[in-house]
Amino acid sequence: MSTTMRLKRFGTKKRPYYRVVVQDSRLATSSKTIDEVGTYRPVEAENQLTLNEEKVKEWLGKGVVVSDTVRDLLNSQGIQINRKQN
Repeated sequence: MSTTMRLKRFGTKKRPYYRVVVQDSRLATSSKTIDEVGTYRPVEAENQLTLNEEKVKEWLGKGVVVSDTVRDLLNSQGIQINRKQN
């Protein structure tokens, strides 16, 4: 199964928040997720990003593909992920 770690949008108009989720890449973006590994609230001044680092590292070990935005967020938290070479 091809899985991706990506952001899933929730919230209201002009007050978004996102969940960092692991999802089957072949399904629609609004479909059921496999696992939720954190949240991202860009509107808040502090505690914008909360992650369960154990789950993130577990999924990275399983070979999940990480979206560009989530890769940048993880790098800001000190979890280094190299860009995929095409």
